[in-house]
Amino acid sequence: MAKQAGEGEAPRCLEAEKAVLRAMLKSRDAIADVVEVLHDVDFYRPEHGLIYTTILDLFARDQPHDPIAVSAELAKQQQLEQAGGSDYVRALASGPTGGSTTWLRQAERVQALAVLRRTREAAVHIENLVAGGSADDIDRITDTAQAEILAATTRRPDGLPPSRVLGDIMEGLLDELEAGGTAGLPTGFTDLDSLTGGLHPGQLIVIAGRPTLGKTTLALDLLRTTTIKHNLPAALFTLELNERDITRRILSAEARVALHHMRSGTMTDEDWTRLARRMPDVSAAPLYIQDTAYATFSDLRAHCRRLYARRDIRLIVVDALHLLNYGTRQLGSRYEEISEVSRCLKLLAKELNIPIVAVSTLNRNAELRHDKKPMLSDLRDSGALEDNADVVILIHREDHYEKESPRAGEADLIVAKHRDGPTATITVAFQGHYARFVDMAV
Repeated sequence: MAKQAGEGEAPRCLEAEKAVLRAMLKSRDAIADVVEVLHDVDFYRPEHGLIYTTILDLFARDQPHDPIAVSAELAKQQQLEQAGGSDYVRALASGPTGGSTTWLRQAERVQALAVLRRTREAAVHIENLVAGGSADDIDRITDTAQAEILAATTRRPDGLPPSRVLGDIMEGLLDELEAGGTAGLPTGFTDLDSLTGGLHPGQLIVIAGRPTLGKTTLALDLLRTTTIKHNLPAALFTLELNERDITRRILSAEARVALHHMRSGTMTDEDWTRLARRMPDVSAAPLYIQDTAYATFSDLRAHCRRLYARRDIRLIVVDALHLLNYGTRQLGSRYEEISEVSRCLKLLAKELNIPIVAVSTLNRNAELRHDKKPMLSDLRDSGALEDNADVVILIHREDHYEKESPRAGEADLIVAKHRDGPTATITVAFQGHYARFVDMAV
């Protein structure tokens, strides 16, 4: 019987924990099933967590994992007494195990009770923060509370990960290199993917340009590649356009129906045919759009965490950074505010381990130069935005300034900062009537 938190004791069910370990000691199939559900920290009794990790270690090395083998391995690691002794391990294996339905049900019960315990601990910590806080601490308290509740309820191991020695990290890195490295989320542009390897977890990517040059269009291109082409969940937080404007642009780009035809209601029969052909794929895309004008960055961050926990989103796009306010805490200037927002976006990307794309506007300095090409120093409001970003992509279109330009229909994606590699200029086609950029690489 599981103990409830209201009884003054941590929620737990030792019989369920024993049933899970009994199945794992007897069946390889049980190990394969349970490892998808539980972590060692999900067990209430430390002895059970220790036995669990020992079974997994033997299983990973394709060695026997019966009570004798587990006891021998624990003794070898000088942990047998911590695990309750060989008699306890042997006693765990006695009794029926049932089938996969039984051990999975018990594993899910252990996991659910672990979530309750972590939530209870987080609630106690949050209560202590509130009791010792003041109105000036509201941003820090709410951010800590949101992060702790997310960590407690997303069914991941709690607490900070242990520090790892360099040799252990290097071993995993070498395996990664032998496998050809790690590829991030594809951008849909061959040369950009070759340069950056895609959009990597934990990165803050800034897309910047002057108004009307296609910042939102490029951001939507990345989202279309992620959600429609690769069927991966993503979220868009837009402060400039509403959800219908966004949907209209996505449909225009996917179906190759002129945006002004859709907006003016002058679609032809061919337009309707193209639209109908792409509608099923667009409708099925796991893209979550939020067009609410958030009062604070804290609100946006809380929504990102909820979407990550509930929808497992793989990419977040914020459009646009210069319209976002930080929070209730007063900052000295707009420069400081954008600096703090960009810093927190980078930390959020690392916390959720997904890439975050932030759309920003450039100041007018580029338009004062002869060639009109933007530079990193043109980022509006904050040099800290450049510092916090892992990748900065500046958009330049020569035909925007010179109507008779021989490069009409072309756009430069200037990778002006690339923390993990070289910078370069990628040339793509700009099809403004379809609200999209198009890969020109052969």
